[in-house]
Amino acid sequence: MTDAILELTDIRKSFGALKATDGVSLDLRVGEIHALIGPNGAGKSTLIHQISGSLKPDSGSIRFQGQDMAGLDMAARARRGLGRSFQISSLAPEFSALRNVMLAVQARQGSSFRFFRPVAGDRSLTEPAMAMLERVGLQDRARVPAAELSHGERRQLEVAIALALGPKAFLLDEPMAGLGPDGSKRLTGFLDALRSEAPILLVEHDMDAVFALADRISVLVYGSIIATGTVDEIRANPEVRRAYLGDAA
Repeated sequence: MTDAILELTDIRKSFGALKATDGVSLDLRVGEIHALIGPNGAGKSTLIHQISGSLKPDSGSIRFQGQDMAGLDMAARARRGLGRSFQISSLAPEFSALRNVMLAVQARQGSSFRFFRPVAGDRSLTEPAMAMLERVGLQDRARVPAAELSHGERRQLEVAIALALGPKAFLLDEPMAGLGPDGSKRLTGFLDALRSEAPILLVEHDMDAVFALADRISVLVYGSIIATGTVDEIRANPEVRRAYLGDAA
């Protein structure tokens, strides 16, 4: 597929007798949001871990921008432009929201950590970090420690950090988790515009957001993709309705 920036082919991962990922093949194309949905325990986060490099597949291939990712750890994949936000918050809780994003800006610049000295006046870090906070609507919370942000605000901060790394593609693992209706609506609008900057592989349980955003949807059940298609195709698929959507379709 010439317009695929991320390609997974026959990815398999087992934990003893449990097949967490059972021959998964999918791709993420330029300019799209490809949603990955499925019931709890289907293997969605396990698959994201394998794509990001925190977990090694037993077999299969992962190619990003035409290059095989085998042997590359998370940091190396991030440097190549694979940006990830996490389902479970992974922030530095004692640092302010701004300082958390500054760390990502600094990593993108390739400079060594300089937080042993004051950096509040380092405009090469503060200005792009504040711009990322403004994009996700957290500019008024810039000086608040991450530990004091609400759960939903921490999710927004994670997206800002992913943005600050300048990725070529995003892996977003349940970004709507913990957001109320207004927060979900704002983030949905933001992600809708973001696809033109970098395509998104989106793991999400908020089906209103999935149906509003996705160009394509893949349904993962017991480690296997049972269907891939447009929103209308997935809504109408009887196997998907039985396995996951039910009345949500």
